[in-house]
Amino acid sequence: QVQLVESGGGLVQAGGSLRLSCAASGRTFSSYAMGWFRQAPGKEREFVAAIGRSGGVAVTYYADSVKGRFTISRDNAKNTVTLQMNTLKPEDTAVYYCAAGASSIRVNDYDTWGQGTQVTVSS
Repeated sequence: QVQLVESGGGLVQAGGSLRLSCAASGRTFSSYAMGWFRQAPGKEREFVAAIGRSGGVAVTYYADSVKGRFTISRDNAKNTVTLQMNTLKPEDTAVYYCAAGASSIRVNDYDTWGQGTQVTVSS
């Protein structure tokens, strides 16, 4: 089992950048696909980005709304996964969650979640 703790959220103006980090504990971190999801007030939790492996090669997935602006990466030696968010928009405002599970864009395919970190983008 793996435990997850997010950090790096905050308040930023539109067009700015933030870097979210997720620290994982547990010896099996490298065997999990890792994802970032977000949930805005009154909305369902939605997929943002994920990084898994296919044939020994890291594979990344992005929601269309963040493609070209966000970058997910992981460091298995440090048990961390990072979401670099550039050119932020007010509609990116949400609580961002790190998750571990199957390589997927679906919420239900992830069975371990962090506590979330707030990202607020002002216009």
